Amino acid sequence: MSSSPLPSALDAQTQTFPTLTPAQIARVRAAGKVRSVERGEILFEPGQTNISFYVVLSGDLAIVQPSLDGEKPITNHGPGHFTGELNMISGRRSLVSGRITEPGEIIELNPEEFRALISRDAELSDVFMRAFILRRLILVQKGLGNLVLLGSQHSAQTLRLREFLTRNSHPYVYMDLDADSDAQELLDRFHVKREEIPVLVCGGHNVALRNPSIQLLADRLGLNSSIDQTLVRDLVIVGAGPAGLAAAVYAASEGLDALVIETAAPGGQAGSSSKIENYLGFPMGIAGQELANRAIAQAAKFGAKMMVAHSVARLDCDRKPYKVVLDTGAEIAARTLVIATGAQYNKPHIANLEKFEGLGVYYGATNMESQLCRGADVVVLGGGNSAGQAAVFLADKARKVHMVVRSSPLADTMSRYLIQRIEENPAIEMHYCTELVRLEGDKQLERLVWRDKNTGETSVHDICHVFVMAGANPRTEWLRGCLALDPKGFILTGRDLDSANGSSPWKLKRVPQMLETSLPGVFAVGDVRSGNVKRVAAAVGEGAISIHMVHRVLAEAD
Repeated sequence: MSSSPLPSALDAQTQTFPTLTPAQIARVRAAGKVRSVERGEILFEPGQTNISFYVVLSGDLAIVQPSLDGEKPITNHGPGHFTGELNMISGRRSLVSGRITEPGEIIELNPEEFRALISRDAELSDVFMRAFILRRLILVQKGLGNLVLLGSQHSAQTLRLREFLTRNSHPYVYMDLDADSDAQELLDRFHVKREEIPVLVCGGHNVALRNPSIQLLADRLGLNSSIDQTLVRDLVIVGAGPAGLAAAVYAASEGLDALVIETAAPGGQAGSSSKIENYLGFPMGIAGQELANRAIAQAAKFGAKMMVAHSVARLDCDRKPYKVVLDTGAEIAARTLVIATGAQYNKPHIANLEKFEGLGVYYGATNMESQLCRGADVVVLGGGNSAGQAAVFLADKARKVHMVVRSSPLADTMSRYLIQRIEENPAIEMHYCTELVRLEGDKQLERLVWRDKNTGETSVHDICHVFVMAGANPRTEWLRGCLALDPKGFILTGRDLDSANGSSPWKLKRVPQMLETSLPGVFAVGDVRSGNVKRVAAAVGEGAISIHMVHRVLAEAD
């Protein structure tokens, strides 16, 4: 008599929808309360925030997603199964509905009880976090986000919205108006004209957003709905690249009330990297966005809050608590700050560059951008590690990758392993001492012109895709008048403040800490800091170290 093999602990389905053991259920029961449920009872619905966590003891719970065409079944939870995905720990709006289909008993934990449980029970924390992450991946892969984006590859705003949703791991269905015959039906249903694209259809609200801004989209999705802006935070972290995310993880795990503010989407420059191969602990490499997603989940697990799609306009630094003033005019008070705004790629001095941004000119090389240039020639502009990673990644998709570098050789700016891969790849062609001088096209990029700096000769190329990854400038305009900056605008910290020439002098008797700026209790980490080491590991390290220094400042105040 044969028996079915036991499911492997490494099996994706088993980890996504695990059955808790009696011992695990007992520990959950001790943290919450048991109650009876009846057929048809709704435990939570899309749009709700801070919903409870449930474990099914008996009966059945259906997880479904309302849509324009009815309900989409996702899964059913029987005895020993539990509810939730990443929004359970982030506090953002639920994407699904939970309805009892068979009467029975459940264990219920409110958000505070659930967070207390995973903070003290390492085994359950691992089980729940792994399941939540895998469940979100399923929602993203299947487009089960109750959100439909109708757009065109010839629309720069379409690309911006897709990037925002993807980098925030928000599931959605994309319909290409240039290729999908069903898209016109949706446009007609909501009386949308083609010139109003891209359009977002929020199924749960039966609303169509015509060419919305990133901020409007974030507000409509409720990505910031759980954030109380009236609190005085222990720590505000500005920027959610590797340095900012590391600071958030360590701050929240050590009991600080931390809020991260990110202009667009978490990950920073590293988030737009196709593959980071020299980051410690990942011998096979890791995509920048995957690394960011893991850090976001980790920070949320410990209780850090994250505000997205809002930029900081200025810092009110005249008195404590400091106040971060948002682009909306709202003020967020903080006892300490960590500035982790990174740096942005330099833009070539080409008159019509902005016209083609998102329409042939890109500042990141991820799967999304690579889909637009499959089988075509592309240009990668720059000679640093980011440019090298992009060239190697795109060489598998494009017909030919032209690396345009203003100087030569690469040894001073790029890691040796990348140089070797580039030199050995027949799909990559190097153009040293060359600069891009002109872009041409009607509605999108059609051709470009570059110049050989040695000979002065120019040449025209029918290339429609340019990836700009050349140099970087800090994002510190909002800090002028508050912090001491070096001549290039990077933030001076620690001993480097001695070179500030009297600008924003240090005012305390104690010496500034290693990552502390000219303003006591304000720290700078990662690429925005003067003298930074442009490595992901260095940024993560600085973010972690800064929290040790934050504790010191908070202790001084006490």
